[in-house]
Amino acid sequence: MLLQNRIKAFVEFGKFLSQFSTDKIEKSAAVLYNDLFFDAFNLQLKRAKEFNGWFTEDNILYAFESWSNLLTESNLNDWISNYSLNSNNKVVAVVMAGNIPLVGFHDFLSVLLSGHAIIVKQSSNDKYFLPLIAKYIEKVEPGFNKRITFTEGKLTDFDAAIATGSNNTARYFEYYFGKYPNIIRRNRNSVAVLTGDESEEDLGGLGEDIFRYFGLGCRSVSKLFVPKDYDFDHLFKAIYKYKDIIEYKKYANNYDYNKAVYLMSEFELLENGFLMLKEDQSYSSPIASLFYEYYDGLPSLQQKLDDDKEQIQCVVSNSLESSVEFGKTQQPSLTDYADGIDTMSFLSSL
Repeated sequence: MLLQNRIKAFVEFGKFLSQFSTDKIEKSAAVLYNDLFFDAFNLQLKRAKEFNGWFTEDNILYAFESWSNLLTESNLNDWISNYSLNSNNKVVAVVMAGNIPLVGFHDFLSVLLSGHAIIVKQSSNDKYFLPLIAKYIEKVEPGFNKRITFTEGKLTDFDAAIATGSNNTARYFEYYFGKYPNIIRRNRNSVAVLTGDESEEDLGGLGEDIFRYFGLGCRSVSKLFVPKDYDFDHLFKAIYKYKDIIEYKKYANNYDYNKAVYLMSEFELLENGFLMLKEDQSYSSPIASLFYEYYDGLPSLQQKLDDDKEQIQCVVSNSLESSVEFGKTQQPSLTDYADGIDTMSFLSSL
């Protein structure tokens, strides 16, 4: 199967996804195989919350829209032009997370574009969209038939592995996949560095980084670094537009539970009715809460972040190098690899 045929299949899928946006869902006569797939995707979109209460329609549409914007011919060609893709067709086992919609799609795309076959072991939290996607690209490019396998059982007959999970499951992955070429991903969180000079627009964008996907993604900001005497009122004012998140029952239950735990432990909290701020040196904060830590100066903070880089997915800031813009953490490019590990380079070396 030619590389350009593989690219074309995903470009057509990108066009298919463009019918599903956060603004509207609208069927287009120009999209291939809509008669076979549009209603199935739309039905799954409506039913997703039945299978996973965190998968709201808005968040799924956001994920669809983000991938539609990435899956263009120019984007895909620019991306793969950086690699020497060989013809050594291998079978790659991929164990996927399920914390946010389509979280494993980048691995799926990478393996197939690189010319390998894939065995997918999905999370039970997100297992309905990817099989539909596989059927769509197989329809566009029949060469993908028999190169995509889904399994719920033990992974066998593979040449390399990519596995994403918690720090605990990573130890199991290391044992199970240790004798194969592998990428094993662990827990990571994202942070924001504030100086007090951020605009209201910046802080409003930070709200998107905090609340998108209810904060469940590794690119979701779970901790703030702030200077001494930082005025949190500016932050609370800027993120007030996200107040309706507390109307979502699962989020509200987590808010109430974590608040009760904090209060019983006599922790000092700052809160605005839908988000709690707690001073804490940890990176991973519970749902509906955000940790913060004071820093003395940006140089020393940069050193701390460098030292803790294995725990951090991305850093939001206007003041530090290699930072993500406010409001952009959930819009990664094709080259924004999870855990900073170049997946396509790994795949091209097999």
